[in-house]
Amino acid sequence: MKNRLILFRRGGIYYCEDTTTHKQTSLRTRDLAEANTLLHARNESARQPALNLQLARTYLSAGDPLTAARTWQQVMEQIVETKNAGPTRERWEAAIKDQAFDPIRDCKLVETSAEKLLDVLKRGSVSTNVYLRRIHNYALDMNWLAWSVMRG
Repeated sequence: MKNRLILFRRGGIYYCEDTTTHKQTSLRTRDLAEANTLLHARNESARQPALNLQLARTYLSAGDPLTAARTWQQVMEQIVETKNAGPTRERWEAAIKDQAFDPIRDCKLVETSAEKLLDVLKRGSVSTNVYLRRIHNYALDMNWLAWSVMRG
């Protein structure tokens, strides 16, 4: 079977090119072995998309066994726990009760789609949107999310 992605080097940096769309993406490495590993992983994910989530769960849980089970509600509660008693903690306690967060409350972090987060953004107010970004960034900073789901 022909690989969908091919490897090439430009200016010392390795890139992959999708042979179907001809889109080129940097692999952000100068190491050939690392570039081949990344290329192989991308080709495998194109060949067997159903395995992607399961493989991601396996890799993530190797570093932190709770990663695969952690929900957005747990992240929100953890943030509140980091706040001292006072107005800041009270604001966070009120913010996480917002009904706009209901679509993601029980969702596992690693299984949350961008569409679910967009649903929260649509349901909420400006304040909800600010808190959602803070919650998302907290999960990223704690390495509970492997990559950013939200941009901007």
